[in-house]
Amino acid sequence: MKIFLAFFRLIRWPNLVFIILTQALFEYCIYYRVFPVSVRYQNEQQQFFLLVAASVCIAAGGYIINDYFDLNIDQINKPKKVIVNSIISRRWVILWHLILSLFGLFLTILALPLKLHWPLIIANFVSIFLLLFYSSSLKKKLLIGNVLISLLTAWVIGIIFLSKMNMGLMEGEGGEGLHVRLFRFAILYGGFAFIISLIREVIKDMEDMEGDRKYGCRTMPIVWGLNASKVFVAVWLIVLITTLVILQMYVLQYGWWFSILYCVLFIIIPLLWVFNKLFTANSSQDFHQLSSAIKIIMFTGIISMFFFLLYH
Repeated sequence: MKIFLAFFRLIRWPNLVFIILTQALFEYCIYYRVFPVSVRYQNEQQQFFLLVAASVCIAAGGYIINDYFDLNIDQINKPKKVIVNSIISRRWVILWHLILSLFGLFLTILALPLKLHWPLIIANFVSIFLLLFYSSSLKKKLLIGNVLISLLTAWVIGIIFLSKMNMGLMEGEGGEGLHVRLFRFAILYGGFAFIISLIREVIKDMEDMEGDRKYGCRTMPIVWGLNASKVFVAVWLIVLITTLVILQMYVLQYGWWFSILYCVLFIIIPLLWVFNKLFTANSSQDFHQLSSAIKIIMFTGIISMFFFLLYH
């Protein structure tokens, strides 16, 4: 039982649930509202479930290999949470990474017709490679690792959106317009996922400075210093908050009062709280609190897709 629980901690099961939730909400609350039943394609449910399973397996493999390469750093930053070599041997960790990653790629091939969607299959294969490269090298470098993880976070939505392309949905009157509408939603939520993930990744680097510095990492807080890193995060917070405010002003014309109230109370105000707390944060505990707050905002942001069931 101890090994079983440790394995679920190793694959970050709450994050995997978040991936499932994100893709399910985009599928059922946005795609289903944009495309009527008459223009959908056969076997789309099977394709969707296989893609979700593929995303979960690839992400789980990425979390596992990240802990494998982070063993020494984690023994300093979070010694009580180390699983690799203390509960599960390094050999088994590598084996599970390979099994989950390859199974995720197999499910991608199973989900997507090769003739139509070979770029997405290649993209998921590249994602596996990038997660490995990130864990072994890129995460120790200035900014590039942060940007990569943020792009892969946005890809969770991107692959569901792109899987709807080239499936005959352009046929019929208004098909192109429906695709444009779906594209806007994908950009909206994919962009949100990218920016909020980038903010959190840099804050996590501030939290983990002690262990990262000891093992030669060149993350933003180590290279630029805390103050410059805080300014970087603050700029992206301003961009995100401003974009959300403009978006709420835009949807005022449709009278979407509940969604506006939700966005203000559960996304914009918490982001303002993070912005206010950012410049007074100094300890690892302070940055951990900010990181946890950002994770909650990520959740409330994705949950907002529910409102598209109310408004069409």
